[in-house]
Parts: sequence; C-alpha cells; structure tokens
Amino acid sequence: MYFHDILRQLQDLRKTWRNQDFHYTREQKEQYEMLVELRRARVAQFYEEGRVSVTKPKSRKVEEEI
Repeated sequence: MYFHDILRQLQDLRKTWRNQDFHYTREQKEQYEMLVELRRARVAQFYEEGRVSVTKPKSRKVEEEI
C-alpha cells in the first residue's frame, strides 16, 4: 500500500467519522487503527533513511550576542 493511499483512506475515514456524529463502527475503528500504525511505520522508515529534513537548533552563542 502506498503512503498516499494510506493518507487518503485516513482522510475518508475522518470525513465519515464527522458525518456519523463523531463515532466509528467497530470495523471502522479497526481500520483506522491499522492505517495509523502503517502511517507511523512509514514515517519511522523515512527517519531511518534520512529522508526527513531536520533543522539544527540555534547555537547559544548567537542567542547570547543578540
């Protein structure tokens, strides 16, 4: 399953959740939890592969001089 498919399905489930007065059926809740786990695993993979932009914190010297 591709990452964009996971995000699209999560978005569809959230729309359904809102239309159902903020309640999931048991099947929808299981599907949502599975999709969230897949998304978290994929994001963790991005971090492991170094495909995520990480900013460096400002040095304390620059902050003290200002």
